[in-house]
Amino acid sequence: MESPVVKDIAAGLGGDRLEVFRKLNLLEQHRIESFKDWPFPETASCSISKMAEAGFYWTGTKRENDTATCFVCGKTLDGWESEDDPWKEHLKHAPQCEFVKLSCPEKDLTVSQFLELLGTVVKGSIEKTCKAFKRSFVQENENRLDEFTHNLK
Repeated sequence: MESPVVKDIAAGLGGDRLEVFRKLNLLEQHRIESFKDWPFPETASCSISKMAEAGFYWTGTKRENDTATCFVCGKTLDGWESEDDPWKEHLKHAPQCEFVKLSCPEKDLTVSQFLELLGTVVKGSIEKTCKAFKRSFVQENENRLDEFTHNLK
């Protein structure tokens, strides 16, 4: 069930523009769709729908298929057991997370809460991108400097 907040934003942006949110895993539906080889059925406490509702998207592999990450705080958890409650585990391991602090699923968020989370997620994404760019830039230029100094000898 799509939340009223998502419907309001979709109406304002145009439905296909919400695809921008897919790579951020901002929407619960996108988090649900991310789970490829989740080892637990819908009857488990940590089912795909309950994991996505608690803010997790799948970051597993074929070998490590029970790994999930929060779309807001970036906390990655693995070693899930069928009786684990995603909300409780999220709170236990990432009490600082802005999403888990709200302790409500997407469908119950206000527009203001949703926009605050959006800001947090976008800021985190920009910071991650900038750090990766900086690492790449430094490495590339260190290599150039090494080549340059080597050629001077």
